[in-house]
Amino acid sequence: MDILTEALASMRTGKPASVRTVGRAPWALRLPPVVGAGFHVVLYGTCWLIPSQDLEPVPLSPGDVVFLRDGRGHVLADHPTTPPQDPAEEDFAGGRGRPDASPIGSFRVGGDGPETRLLCGSYDLDQGRPHPLVRQLPEVIHLQTRHGRHAELSAAVQLLGAELENPRIGSDGIVPSLIDSLLLYILRAWFDDQTPAAVDGWAAALGDPAVAPVLAAMHEAPAAQWTVESLAERAGLSRAAFARRFATLVGEPPMSYLTHWRMTTAARLLRESDTPLTAVAARAGYGSEFAFAKAFKREYGLAPGGYRRQTAAARLGA
Repeated sequence: MDILTEALASMRTGKPASVRTVGRAPWALRLPPVVGAGFHVVLYGTCWLIPSQDLEPVPLSPGDVVFLRDGRGHVLADHPTTPPQDPAEEDFAGGRGRPDASPIGSFRVGGDGPETRLLCGSYDLDQGRPHPLVRQLPEVIHLQTRHGRHAELSAAVQLLGAELENPRIGSDGIVPSLIDSLLLYILRAWFDDQTPAAVDGWAAALGDPAVAPVLAAMHEAPAAQWTVESLAERAGLSRAAFARRFATLVGEPPMSYLTHWRMTTAARLLRESDTPLTAVAARAGYGSEFAFAKAFKREYGLAPGGYRRQTAAARLGA
């Protein structure tokens, strides 16, 4: 079971939005917060990312990729001292809302100096209930793909750049898929960069010989009648040793995480399918629809049917 893919899929609430941005010095854009996570790929030229007052500006070069975990507001600029301007909201809509729209919007800014070309965008992720794997990521991830680093991420960036520079037949289908894949390549590259001595939390849990198989089992079969004893047996540890190790790495006790994942699984089914509530309850490990509804309302503040109607209405209004 690919836990990273499952964790991200559980948070997805829509398709990524993206804008091909061209800046000519002097230029600076103040980008507002987004509901989800933000990203930037430098395709040509150089610029600076200014995350906020409490973080230092980050110089960016061709091939650099930045991921902003919480979609925080920030500034992109040719130089940290350039006064930023606020783009209109429609400038960064990515063409969404029109059936004939391109998957990539476009925006130009600045004067007549050196040019920088970027792909800017956001992923619709439910930040109200983020998976702990995502919650433990740094607020800003900066990855460099030059000089042979992160070969797969570099290949994705090059493919994306080629499609944007020279759109051809099939580009409207290829570009969104590449942007979706980019998120997984970004997080894989970040996990690969973590040294064993510095790794803790979920980064350590995914590589732990005892905890990783247990997490995979929970994700693969959330409806199974797991107990701390049966999970400890799978981990090859005593009950007490397993419970301590799991809580230390994952950040919560085994059964607490199992409940969280069961409810997350149920919420995804309610959002993305018309599966009957009885079947949703069974796939979340509940033999009784009443018991499931009670647990779900405790977790989400809404009964399952109300949650399904609310998320459906939100999609129609997007």
